[in-house]
Amino acid sequence: MHVMGENVKLTQQKTVVVAGATGLQGRAVTRHLLRDGWQVRALTRDPHGPQATALARAGAQVVRARMEDVGSLTAAAQGAWGLFSVQPTVGSPGTGPDFTADDEVRWGVNVAEAAHAAGVGHFVFTSVAEADRHLEEKLPVNLVSKWHIEQHMAALGLPATILRPVSFMENFTGGYALRNGNLSTGLAPEVPQQIMAVDDVGAVAALAFSRPGEWIGRAVSLAGDELTPVRIAEAIGQALGIPLPYVQIPIDAIRALSEDFAYANEWLNERGYRADIPATRRIHPGTMDLHTWLERTGASRIAAFLDSARTAGQDA
Repeated sequence: MHVMGENVKLTQQKTVVVAGATGLQGRAVTRHLLRDGWQVRALTRDPHGPQATALARAGAQVVRARMEDVGSLTAAAQGAWGLFSVQPTVGSPGTGPDFTADDEVRWGVNVAEAAHAAGVGHFVFTSVAEADRHLEEKLPVNLVSKWHIEQHMAALGLPATILRPVSFMENFTGGYALRNGNLSTGLAPEVPQQIMAVDDVGAVAALAFSRPGEWIGRAVSLAGDELTPVRIAEAIGQALGIPLPYVQIPIDAIRALSEDFAYANEWLNERGYRADIPATRRIHPGTMDLHTWLERTGASRIAAFLDSARTAGQDA
């Protein structure tokens, strides 16, 4: 009871900065922090954009800052107790075609440097599962980039928590995977893949901020389910009441566009994530499996995308 009282006092008096607040993870973290009673300072390059406006309506203080500008980040972090950091990876929505893994590292380092300069008391960083296997095997570039950010955080001596989620269920909600009436990726049809709902990362981040004594210095891998792409397609089809076959994109076709992306798919097919799903549920008992995520938000999001794609096709 004493610990709960301390947590309530902590959230009522202190501010957490969320870098990347208008992205999927940033929005999820902001929602959970606001729900728990924190003051949230949401950083974005466009304070007047629709996502930023929605965060302001929800109760966040929206502040202009750019991850490539460490000065703006440091100014925005002044006086804050906590800071949540997540960076886009190559090909993420909203990144330019010239955005590279080096840019991701630079942005992540800038946020860590700003937290250090501002004297932030708890820094929570979203990395990716298996990033710590960097010294044991060749990893995809998106894992290596996050490992480099983790190493810089360690060099700074930040009071930090590292969250390492696997692939997100939200990857199956748009044009990345839904095309021509199929679910289609470079993943082998019968190889199980670990996945997680973005909202659950937000829940774990908020939990970490509420229990700094338990979470500072901790790095945890997170996963909510493990299914083959064929089973994922079947579950989505059942939830929407439509046939949704799974079709694998040949790795050579992916390689013609991007060697790095081809290797990432090969790595997922041959090695892949090894997060402990029961351990994730012990941390966050509400962690969603795919069916629960589809029931709550996933199916409606996928249906909305398919409707908009059909409308766009009719208008063309």
